[in-house]
Amino acid sequence: MVPYLSEFIGTIMLVVLGDGICAANTLNHSNFQGSGPVYVIVGWGIAVGLPAMAFGAQSGAHFNPSVTIAMACLGKLGWNMVPGYIICQLLGGVIGGIIVYLFYKPQFDASTEMNNATLRGIFCTAGAIDNKGANAFSEFLATFFLLFFILTIPASIGAASASAFVVALIIMSCGFSLGATTGFSMNAARDWGPRLAYTILPIKPSDQKDAAWGYAWISGIMPILGGICGALVGNMVVGWL
Repeated sequence: MVPYLSEFIGTIMLVVLGDGICAANTLNHSNFQGSGPVYVIVGWGIAVGLPAMAFGAQSGAHFNPSVTIAMACLGKLGWNMVPGYIICQLLGGVIGGIIVYLFYKPQFDASTEMNNATLRGIFCTAGAIDNKGANAFSEFLATFFLLFFILTIPASIGAASASAFVVALIIMSCGFSLGATTGFSMNAARDWGPRLAYTILPIKPSDQKDAAWGYAWISGIMPILGGICGALVGNMVVGWL
């Protein structure tokens, strides 16, 4: 049970710290409103890195179905563990989204005039331009790089696995370079869990709220495919050493 509990708690922390940054940057009467993309991307790197540091020994600190499935494809995690990991990650994402809402409720209450897309963007990702093909490729490629570097950097420096600091740097690099098109989900748990939280929370009247579930395959399935490909190519490169 320890790996599952670690994935659940770690994903909660990742979402609270990450989506908390989005809330602080977006909502009225936040002291950090309008801080901008550098604030958000650096913050997200730290939000992923700290839970990874805390739970790496317990579960591998995946917090992401893309990582979990890629590791299983390489034989680094038993397939029998995959369903439990993913369920815990998704549930952690939902709980994390709810906690962000409760923490920032006064600011949400002061931001009711904001449109649906702006408030939804605190919880989950969307394309900057409504181009499904381009957005799908963005999420595929960003997660390809994520898994490629998670596998190759430790092998190149003689480490057993990627450190939390390295993971944070990878997240920030992908965000700065590849995040402007879709918000760089790279993680179904980070996107689908808070998206469900947005769906059920009383942030706006239901007739004014759209969680855009039609976009969710881009933010969840494409990262899984990109992660598998990145892991396979990374594993091939590691084999050259």
